[in-house]
Amino acid sequence: MNGSGQESTHRTIERVARESYGRLVAYLSSHTRDVASAEDALSNALVAALTRWPRDGMPQNPEAWLLTTARHSLIDLVRHQRVAVASEPTLLLLREESKEATLSEEFPDERLKLLFVCAHPAIDPAMHTPLMLQTVLGLDAARIAHAFLVSPTTMGQRLVRAKTKIHDGGIQFEVPQERELPQRLDAVLEAIYAAFGIGWDDMAGVDQRGRDLAEEAIWLARVLLQLMPREAEVQGLLALMLHCEARRPARRGPEGRYVPLSEQDSRQWSLPLIEEAEGHLAEASTRARTGRFQLEAAIQSVHAERARSGRTEWTAIVLFYEQLIRISPTLGTRTGYAAAVAEAEGPEARWGCWTGSTRTMSPVISLIGRCALTCCNGSGRHLRPRMLSNGRLAWPRTRP
Repeated sequence: MNGSGQESTHRTIERVARESYGRLVAYLSSHTRDVASAEDALSNALVAALTRWPRDGMPQNPEAWLLTTARHSLIDLVRHQRVAVASEPTLLLLREESKEATLSEEFPDERLKLLFVCAHPAIDPAMHTPLMLQTVLGLDAARIAHAFLVSPTTMGQRLVRAKTKIHDGGIQFEVPQERELPQRLDAVLEAIYAAFGIGWDDMAGVDQRGRDLAEEAIWLARVLLQLMPREAEVQGLLALMLHCEARRPARRGPEGRYVPLSEQDSRQWSLPLIEEAEGHLAEASTRARTGRFQLEAAIQSVHAERARSGRTEWTAIVLFYEQLIRISPTLGTRTGYAAAVAEAEGPEARWGCWTGSTRTMSPVISLIGRCALTCCNGSGRHLRPRMLSNGRLAWPRTRP
């Protein structure tokens, strides 16, 4: 194979690895509950692909080829470890799927189960996000460590301990039952949003790895939405992150100076991302299950109206914050609410937003809230959400 052919093959391997890594790890590990061995087996398969595909040509179904090769590698790994009991389900797995050609139609997608495993209550909550980034997206420990401001060795050890907990603790690869789903799903959403927040918090605006991590979080949300298309909060989370990402080009001036939202050039905002965010919010509103992420995205959408009207409807933002406080009365929510009230009714009005000991902190908290609004509220267009009497969000389904 000539140089251009090898380059094309390598690009294909990179694409397949990106698109299929989580699906393959999820399938292999769901049968054995051994995430680490599944990752090692898939890594061996990818190395084999780099050697054999340029020489032998691309297989008709690259994902099937990787699964078959990884399955054989997994058998070898278990046999090498001489764990007879653990080898039994692995051998069964090998017999279950011996044909490559039917993979695309019959290959079960177990990524949703893997996401819930990563955010299982038995796992340290601080490791939910790192586990997702590695097992579903394939990020290495060094890259994750940089995002979490720890050494690669420390992060690697923590990941190993978490995966050992999955295996030794007998954590089942399953979607939680309906009564457990809201709390368990919230843990998954929080972990994805945490990954986005780490990438978004590159205040210097110069670290490409921060931007990459934010994009990986959006990718995770898209995967989750694909697997749970009827969950309104999944739609809301994706909309929230897309609104933030749409503003990224306008956050920094030519010399790298941070540009507050009120000073940003809305012409630099990404209209396709804004349109997509609005579409997800519209779809979420049909589910009659308003939640935190939908409300936060709605606040950003109202800010986005400035791209069309040239002004910000602070009264609408106050309404959304009032709803948000009812379901998520955090300090961050209250500071944002105080800032919105100050903008809508004047600086003195913010004093009425705080009671008790918190009231003495209101000048500082209001400043923090205004900064939070400046940094984290989105950009948009002519779609305007409405708050119905029952507390639901209503989003126009058509555009003028």
